[in-house]
Amino acid sequence: MEVITIDSAAFKKLEAKINAIADYVANNKVAEEVNEDEIWVDSYEVCTFLKISEKTLQRLRVGGDITYSNIRGRYFYKIAEIKRMLENRMIKSTNENLNDLITNHKLYVKERRDSRKNQ
Repeated sequence: MEVITIDSAAFKKLEAKINAIADYVANNKVAEEVNEDEIWVDSYEVCTFLKISEKTLQRLRVGGDITYSNIRGRYFYKIAEIKRMLENRMIKSTNENLNDLITNHKLYVKERRDSRKNQ
């Protein structure tokens, strides 16, 4: 066995680079594994990007037409459920608006992760 010694400053730089690479690999792996249909979005995002009113979304919830989760007074919906509503023509919107919703939600999540790392 061979023992190699290096300056502590050089070791810390090397360790920082290895950690940066590991973080990059871990974050990109998580991003790839996320199933688009399993993403949860809130009412604000749904209304904003699908261009529907909060009243329309409320009507769908009350009527039992859309599956949702209520966490501390905020309503969340799966993308798969939003797609189903579009396919069944229960929401008048376009696939382009749905794609904007998904894209912007992913960007928002990425920004939040990045801001937490920098704290």
